[in-house]
Amino acid sequence: MSTSEQRAPGAPAPAGFTPLCVPEIRGNEWAYIKDCLDTGWVSSVGAYVDRFERAVADAVGARYAVATTTGTAALHVALLLAGVERDDEVLTSTLTFIAPANAIRYVGAWPVFIDAEPGTWQMDPQKVTDFLERGCEWRDGALRNRATGRRVRAIIPVHILGHPVDTDPVLDVARKFGLTVIEDATESLGARYRGRPVGHLGDMACFSFNGNKLLTTGGGGMLVTDDEALAKRARYLTTQAKDDPVEYEHHEVGYNYRLTNLQAAMGVAQMEQLDAYVAAKRRIASTYAEALGEIPGLTIMPEASWAWSTFWMYTVLVDADTFGIGSRELLKTLERARIQTRPLWQPLHRSPAHRGAFAVDCSTAEDLHRRALSLPCSVGLTPESQREVIDQVTRLAARTVP
Repeated sequence: MSTSEQRAPGAPAPAGFTPLCVPEIRGNEWAYIKDCLDTGWVSSVGAYVDRFERAVADAVGARYAVATTTGTAALHVALLLAGVERDDEVLTSTLTFIAPANAIRYVGAWPVFIDAEPGTWQMDPQKVTDFLERGCEWRDGALRNRATGRRVRAIIPVHILGHPVDTDPVLDVARKFGLTVIEDATESLGARYRGRPVGHLGDMACFSFNGNKLLTTGGGGMLVTDDEALAKRARYLTTQAKDDPVEYEHHEVGYNYRLTNLQAAMGVAQMEQLDAYVAAKRRIASTYAEALGEIPGLTIMPEASWAWSTFWMYTVLVDADTFGIGSRELLKTLERARIQTRPLWQPLHRSPAHRGAFAVDCSTAEDLHRRALSLPCSVGLTPESQREVIDQVTRLAARTVP
């Protein structure tokens, strides 16, 4: 995407260019933000922060929500609340954006990277169970990784691409070993697992409202929980751990992680559109599935029978031998047609940034990374633009068939 094609939030895409995934602004954003400006409530205190927190909590069925500056900040605080300490280990997905692994390192702990499973591309619950039951042992009153000797303290299953992890087996084994479960739901607001909202499955959950998410505040996050004590401490830590607001006394180190009222105002307006935006994403996914599902060498995005996916980032798998070209060549070909796509993230066990972390066998994630490509799927993607994407892929498939 060239500089001239950078799209301002809510603005139309340049003629003839189809972006990957951009914000949709169609509701009360202007009115609510103007209200903040008119009243002067623009910083980290204000009615819209409270309204935004309540809206997100209600949407996922949680009792409490604490707004943060980013989803990564929410994950950082959640790990602190879970009591994760230096040189502990936290299990997390290898096939995801790097944020959960970074947050684990923020508290001085180490990630244990778990492979994806091939059916849904999510964290493999069987490999979680196998690692905890066979790769760990009780020693010195704690569950420890046999290979590293480090204490295992928590699990962060990441619901990637709008689809939930098969969470019940993860919860079962976590309870067996006394581990805290922190859902990274930053990509999956609105998704459901066996009829239950994603974000209301573990002990805590974290959401993101970055610019490319289903709903956006430009940048922002949210921690949700049913535990009043955890919510109270999260609010304390995210507001610089202020013990006396008059004398500015602080008894411990805190963080400047509070969302502004301006951003929260946008969030309130976006939350009003949640159902409509999910419906749009599912409609886009259905159109892709119908049009691309029979093309040899393409695997369309899955949805498990027990899941309700938001299809946040619509992704296909490209088999180079059958389709004729691989995912990266398809990316470059579509780029020349001014259609923006992208591969999935480098599996985190391969990241130089997290050298020294432990990983189980992650061969499925490596295969998915090699073959995956995300197609344009903005909430506001027009039928005409989607048809052009489909036509380009279909024509290319026809040319590459022997």
